Amino acid sequence: MSSPDAPPVAAGLSGTSVAAVEIDDVTHVYGHGAAAVTAVGPVSLSVPPGEFLVLVGASGCGKSTLLRLIAGFEEPTGGTVRAGGEPPRPGRGAGLVFQQPRLFPWRTVGGNVDLALRYAGVPKKERVARVPQLLADVGLHDVERRRVWQISGGQQQRVAIARALAVDNPLLLLDEPFAALDALTRERLQEDLRRVSAATGRTSVFVTHSVDEAVFLGSRVVVLTRRPGRIALDLPIPLPRGGIGPEELRALPGYAALRAEIGHAVRAAA
Repeated sequence: MSSPDAPPVAAGLSGTSVAAVEIDDVTHVYGHGAAAVTAVGPVSLSVPPGEFLVLVGASGCGKSTLLRLIAGFEEPTGGTVRAGGEPPRPGRGAGLVFQQPRLFPWRTVGGNVDLALRYAGVPKKERVARVPQLLADVGLHDVERRRVWQISGGQQQRVAIARALAVDNPLLLLDEPFAALDALTRERLQEDLRRVSAATGRTSVFVTHSVDEAVFLGSRVVVLTRRPGRIALDLPIPLPRGGIGPEELRALPGYAALRAEIGHAVRAAA
């Protein structure tokens, strides 16, 4: 289910009706023999273009492992993973945002974003115009010439998001990107990400421990069980994606009910 304000999912940035992500009967095992640990699976999941999927669950349930499989950093022990109909390849086809910003400290803020554009083959003249626009999209103004160490942790994470959005990859993968931030900064970044997501319609997969964050950001929430992670709940979030402020969104009658249902599922699955 999607709201009337949701971005179109038939085309999105991918320009195709092929699933943005297809996970078919996937398991993943770390280690061998007596030391082997099954982290995930079996899991089957299809993510259509334009969806904002949130994976939520207790620590160790396999959320980040599943994200790494989608990114191509890991290969499944069993089953198949497809991104845009193809096996995922690290650094190709997806923008990545991690818990730590992982910026280049010897470059300026603008230089970090410019580098992503340069690797994507964007001409220099076009990069000059796009860097400040990308920074403005994530709420950063007048910091382009600053060094990374001269801005706050929250601002650094905004730069990481701008860098991930710099290339028109059809998929954005975020692994607990706000977990290390204070509550106020986290809320502001949630608002920015929700706004940018609604504007671009880019397919996103977001990992979090927070039930409220899952309901606030997601157009769909999947709760994973304790290890090995399996799907305990797969729930569409029928809330408007745009044209509504955060306080107004959280005050909607269905918001508290969705948060309660997902919270109960997380506790039961853990």
